[in-house]
Amino acid sequence: MIYTYLISCTVYTLLYLIGVYIILEILQYVNNIIWGFPMLMLIIGTGVFLTIRLRFLQLRKLLYAHRLIFAKDNSRDSSRDSSKRNSVKGDISQFQALTTALAATLGTGNIAGVATAIYFGGAGALFWMWISGFIGMATKYSEAILAVKFRVIDERGNISGGPMYYIEKGLGIKWLGILFCVFGSLAAFGIGNMVQSNSVAAVINSTYNISPWITGVILMLITSIVILGGIQGIGKVTAILVPIMALSYTIGGVIVIAVNYMLVPVAFQAIIDGAFSGMAITGGALGSAIRFGVARGVFSNEAGIGSSAIAAAAARTDYPAKQALVSMTQTFIDTIIICTITGFAILTSGALGNGLTGAALTTSAFQMALPGFGAHIVSIGLVLFAYSTILGWCYYGEKCIEYLMGRTIIPLYRALFLLAVFYGAILRLDLVWAFADIMNGLMAIPNLIALIFLSNVVISETNRFFFKNDILKK
Repeated sequence: MIYTYLISCTVYTLLYLIGVYIILEILQYVNNIIWGFPMLMLIIGTGVFLTIRLRFLQLRKLLYAHRLIFAKDNSRDSSRDSSKRNSVKGDISQFQALTTALAATLGTGNIAGVATAIYFGGAGALFWMWISGFIGMATKYSEAILAVKFRVIDERGNISGGPMYYIEKGLGIKWLGILFCVFGSLAAFGIGNMVQSNSVAAVINSTYNISPWITGVILMLITSIVILGGIQGIGKVTAILVPIMALSYTIGGVIVIAVNYMLVPVAFQAIIDGAFSGMAITGGALGSAIRFGVARGVFSNEAGIGSSAIAAAAARTDYPAKQALVSMTQTFIDTIIICTITGFAILTSGALGNGLTGAALTTSAFQMALPGFGAHIVSIGLVLFAYSTILGWCYYGEKCIEYLMGRTIIPLYRALFLLAVFYGAILRLDLVWAFADIMNGLMAIPNLIALIFLSNVVISETNRFFFKNDILKK
């Protein structure tokens, strides 16, 4: 009897492992297709199209956009312009909308993603991350302007917006908006939740020897305190947390680069040479430098996916273009500043040749330059980045599920989201990673279609702000 039981357990275990392996292989195969050459070219192509139509607005108006971040809240301004009065409402300030979006994008991609891109694509991958970031600023601007333009306010004064609304109201294709929300609500559990809590648990366990289940419980509790306050609670926390964590990591990275300042010109030369070498352009399906640089850049700043437009829609602003300019700076901060600091820290430290990749490579670079506490800078930065991502994506996910099923489902969604935070900390997530990547890629398709066909609206709102606003003309 006991032998029959043992044999049955062995057979069931083998079948389970084989099933998991097969499912993982299928998901990875699908993931490679979705995030292959066509998708990357669609994202970059859309960004180039919008950049040209906006006449390189992300370059011309970058300084002005940064000034708007700290502009006085105009939510109580009066105006004779009826369109201005109708759009001046909002749940959070422009700055809080920016920090909420930054909270969702500043994650493992800024630390582990950059290291992975450089490890597989060489130093030249960083150059193509810059290109994806520059182009992505126009995409992010367009997403935000449409999100505010087509947002809706219910009878309770709650504001909702994002790709699903400008797809429905702008394009008139509701089923495409529904697809975006299905993908978005599922992606929130993966890339915006479980993989982040898993990264936090892993780094805390390796650095401070704290059990993952303890980390999971603490993460679940502190997340619940914030998300139960809705977007206002998330906005207040991210407005404090994001500047502190971004500035702390930036200062740490600058110190690492300063320690190795003599190698900065060498690193820069390696970036340029690697970006335009024969292998970078023609190697593999697309060229390793381009492929990994663009892919990791998109994963880092999420330009084209449409997620951050959901936060932009909640901002108090009198013109869609004003919030769009603020939102545009998110990509600049995320990719052009923070990813660059990570990249130069790795390239100037000499850590690239030690066989490490991902977060371990970034940690090694910081530790080599700052023995004793360099690893702590990366560990704490990774924890804060990942936690802030959980907060931002909770809001994205619940707005997607609200669009699909109404506000009454939100408490249940939040409860499931909190449980996923805990289980993400203690489980292996190979399947979740692959599934989440697929959902992210599928989110981008309806969003990019809308950006292309609604580009006239983007141009019209841009012109209305810059050329028909009497206040700006004075």
